[in-house]
Amino acid sequence: MPDVQPLHIVTLLGSLRKGSINAAVVRTLPELAPAGMTFAALPSVGDYPLYDADLQAEGFPAVVEAAAEAIRAADGVIIASPEYNYSIPGGLKNALDWISRLKGQPFAGKPVAIQSASGGTLGGARMQYHLRQSLVFLDAHVLNKPEVMIGQGQSKIDAATGKLTDEPTRQFITTQLTAFAAYIARLR
Repeated sequence: MPDVQPLHIVTLLGSLRKGSINAAVVRTLPELAPAGMTFAALPSVGDYPLYDADLQAEGFPAVVEAAAEAIRAADGVIIASPEYNYSIPGGLKNALDWISRLKGQPFAGKPVAIQSASGGTLGGARMQYHLRQSLVFLDAHVLNKPEVMIGQGQSKIDAATGKLTDEPTRQFITTQLTAFAAYIARLR
C-alpha cells in the first residue's frame, strides 16, 4: 500500500448564519475525506471589517494577516458558500477583497475547491461561477470537476446533529475530496 501524503486543507465559509447548510457540509468534511487529509477553519468572514483603502493604509487587520498565513501554510483551500442574489455573499467577497490586496498573494498557485449548498434547486451554481471569476484574479488553481452544488440542502441535514446525512450527497463530496487530493498532488 502506498504511503498517504498528508494534506492540510483550510476552509473558508461564506455564511454567517448559525444554522448554515454550508457550515453543516464543512463540519462533515473530515468524515468524508481521504486518509491523511485534515481541515482547519479560516477566520469567519464576519470578523473582517468592510474593505476600505484608507483602513488598509493604516495596516492590514490581524484577521486578514491570520487568514493569509493559514492559506499560505495550507496545501489547499475549500470555499463553501451559499448564493445571495445570484452571486457571492457580501461577507465572503469582502474577505477576498481584503486578501487580494496583500503582497505575496496567498491564493496565487493555491489549489482551491468550491462547494455550495442552498435551499433552492440550483444549489448555489450562480455563486460558484462568480466566485471562479474572482479566483482568476487571485491566480488560484480551482478544481474544475467534480463540482459540488447541493440543492434543497435543508432536506439533507440532520437538524439535531447539524451534519450532512444525505448519502448520495456524502458520496459525491467524497468523490470531490478524492479528486482534490489528486489535483493537489499534480500541482506539487
